[in-house]
Amino acid sequence: MVTDEAGGVRLDTLFIDEGFGSLDDQTLDEVLDVLDSLRERDRSVGIVSHVADLRRRVHAQLEVVKGRGGSTVRQRGGA
Repeated sequence: MVTDEAGGVRLDTLFIDEGFGSLDDQTLDEVLDVLDSLRERDRSVGIVSHVADLRRRVHAQLEVVKGRGGSTVRQRGGA
């Protein structure tokens, strides 16, 4: 579907910004399974979210932390 929307261009990297908070548990599991299958086919998927379930299921993370002097980024998990 994304390839069709991109005019037939294969996208190897995709960022998804939110929308996960409105999903029920079963649908969230299904979405994460699809994202896992994309990763297994050498596609990169970045997720921007505050949903706690995603923090537990997605092991490689970049966490943005707001501070008085500006934001910092921490890498958590992953290889």
